Amino acid sequence: MLIRALIVLLVVLNLGAAAWWLTRPVPAPEPEPALPSGVARLQLVDEAAQPIAPTSAATATAPPAIAVCFSLGPYTSRAAATQAQTATAGRLLRVRLREVPGISASGYQVVIAPAASLEDAQATAASIGAAGFDDFLVVRQGDQANGIALGRYRSREAAERRLTQLQAAGFDAQLQPVGRAGPGLWWLDAGAVEGVDAVVIARAASSGAPQPLECAALR
Repeated sequence: MLIRALIVLLVVLNLGAAAWWLTRPVPAPEPEPALPSGVARLQLVDEAAQPIAPTSAATATAPPAIAVCFSLGPYTSRAAATQAQTATAGRLLRVRLREVPGISASGYQVVIAPAASLEDAQATAASIGAAGFDDFLVVRQGDQANGIALGRYRSREAAERRLTQLQAAGFDAQLQPVGRAGPGLWWLDAGAVEGVDAVVIARAASSGAPQPLECAALR
């Protein structure tokens, strides 16, 4: 009987110890000791392997934008324009070659653009005659039909004098060159960042004075 009682007592004591162990409060971790100044804390491998948040598109560096545009030239051949383009490499954001057909003028004419009808053109011609002008003709055929020819001149100065007289009298006259097609000219249309010195670039490209250009023409 005594042995059985001891066994029961030991079982009860063990169960009580187990219950105490499971329900005891967890002790707070001891604070890390302060490190001397200038000494870095050791970093665990798991801590070092933490992923780095990707950079958002909003914070990425934006490419430089075109802020000023101009034309360089003119050049008498495509080869010369291409050579100028090479000379400006790295200084411009965008470059485009452009050809302009040339005209070798042999004379100049003063005209009034075609009217909506022959009757309108004749009414304008009557007004020109009433204003004291002569040497005019209503054009009846071709792409200038219903227009008015007001004289043809070999020199530009004479054509401009006639033009000035007609415009002073209130007529919408225009001056047009007359001649044949000549060799084309080439231009270098360029776009650059804000603050670029277009004159310096023109000098490097063997160009005349840079001509202002709308940047929309390069888009």
